[in-house]
Amino acid sequence: MSEIVDFSDISKAMERLAGKVKRTPIMESSLLNRWMGHRILFKAECLQTIGAFKIRGALNFLCRLEEEGKLPKHIVANSSGNHAQAVAYAAAQFGIPATIYTTESVSPIKAAATEGYGATIKRFATRPEADAAVAVAAQAEDTVWIPPFNHQDIIAGQGTAALEALEDAEQVDAIFAPCGGGGLLSGTLIAAREKAPEALVIGAEPANANDASQSLQAGEIVALSSTPNTLADGAATPAVGELTFPIIQQLDDFYEVDEVQIAYWTQWLQHLLKLHIEPTCAMTMAAVASWAINTPPGQTALVMISGGNISQLSMQAIWEHDYLLQPPIITTEE
Repeated sequence: MSEIVDFSDISKAMERLAGKVKRTPIMESSLLNRWMGHRILFKAECLQTIGAFKIRGALNFLCRLEEEGKLPKHIVANSSGNHAQAVAYAAAQFGIPATIYTTESVSPIKAAATEGYGATIKRFATRPEADAAVAVAAQAEDTVWIPPFNHQDIIAGQGTAALEALEDAEQVDAIFAPCGGGGLLSGTLIAAREKAPEALVIGAEPANANDASQSLQAGEIVALSSTPNTLADGAATPAVGELTFPIIQQLDDFYEVDEVQIAYWTQWLQHLLKLHIEPTCAMTMAAVASWAINTPPGQTALVMISGGNISQLSMQAIWEHDYLLQPPIITTEE
């Protein structure tokens, strides 16, 4: 199988995943639309099975192995949270034991769900240590490593979320997605270039975990030397992937988002949409706001809400200050 991911891979993934994942809804807030001066649509993957888009890539990966008669006897994976749940759930659907390698800072709620789906968790002090350990474990006989983002089946599976959204939404002028390792953002870009070629595709990541931004500026992959400290734990990856990086280099724009903006937009999206929304995807609204300010009014943006698994500890940090006293008003109707 070619490592180059194209739209046909996403189309095949859509066929494999039919009936296995939810076709999550498109949502919007009329109040936010008025404040922004644009129509802002949200693909609510927080309502997906396991509460995040990651199930798409994990299931697509195993479904393809099943097609080829190559299902393993053991599955391993490395993840900061949602991919761990996705692999645990997907492995359980096929009756295969799974072991997840992660850091001690993993979100407790995501870890509990991962174990609830039947997987074993092994924790390490840093992400590089966890990554090194899973690489060794993957060498065992009849064992398959499902990577969190750097694989064509993962990218194609994640791209089905954007493909669904573009099929269900009206014309969109810009599409926004968060960036951790780049799987969702890469799949989103590939789907958008096929289904909405005139639309801008824009990414965002935490300023405290800005490996993608550094990589885009350097023209080569730059890895962080330590585990990032950010409210957006789903984007706390040390580096983008060798497969995802060439794809995200094709983005129309990319933003770094500080911790205040991450907390601010998590509060406001939870309030306006009445959904449990992770800071990892809420931060993308900082990029939307910048786009909205510099774009003639009346356009439509599509925002990928990647997940809704957030711990009480994270919620306390996010709500330490009440940002609902500061509405995100960009424009007012005369």
